[in-house]
Amino acid sequence: MTAVGANEPLLLREERDRVAWLTLNRPRQYNALSEELLAELTSTFDSLAKKEALQAVVIAGAGKSFCAGHDLKQMRATPDQEYYRRLFTACSEMMLSIRRLPVPVVARVHGIATAAGCQLVGACDLAVASDDARFATSGINAGLFCSTPAVALSRNVGTKPAFEMLVTGNFISAKEAQRLGLVNRVAAASALDEELGALLNQILNKSPVAVRTGKKMFYEQQGKALEEAYAYAAEVMACNMMAEDAGEGIDAFIEKRDAVWRGR
Repeated sequence: MTAVGANEPLLLREERDRVAWLTLNRPRQYNALSEELLAELTSTFDSLAKKEALQAVVIAGAGKSFCAGHDLKQMRATPDQEYYRRLFTACSEMMLSIRRLPVPVVARVHGIATAAGCQLVGACDLAVASDDARFATSGINAGLFCSTPAVALSRNVGTKPAFEMLVTGNFISAKEAQRLGLVNRVAAASALDEELGALLNQILNKSPVAVRTGKKMFYEQQGKALEEAYAYAAEVMACNMMAEDAGEGIDAFIEKRDAVWRGR
């Protein structure tokens, strides 16, 4: 897709095989996150969070790139601090809505992922990138430190590499992004969907109860002190053990057969 008409949706949405596929649909603007697209994403994530049959979400970009960050032309059209405060708060809320989704969210990255686009990759639970993808927090080149992208970036990448990206604005390759922890897997552009499908299949073959329990637990424990984290984890595991899927999974392991997940 290379062009989008005025009546085209900003976000394409398809649900199949227990996966919601979302495509940022502003290819001529390199899928820049306008106010309207941010609102559409947040609303969509909130609605998907209520779907019990859903097991994963994929975020992709139409055209040549994943996402070039905020819409700078739109930002400059309203040079008002209160407007910027609302805009960046809306962006943060969208990123947090990804965290609130009970299922894994996977970024499918090609082309560039810059500034808030790089932040979007960091906000996703997993990321698969083509080998020609490039990543940067490049606001510094325009006199703007990427403060909100720094939140997601610093939670994926070590302190010194993250800060170097933030203060230089330099691009890193997909392979470097994988080495630093921003990306899980890298594939040739022609094999990107195959690699993404392999990861999704591994998730879909697991108990939905265990995956949903695990996503919530994983992020909750990160903000706790060590002893508190272990106490919380022990309680989560005890509750998880009472799920029908846990009993089925253990029985299947003992009986050397495939488990039949019931999602309960």
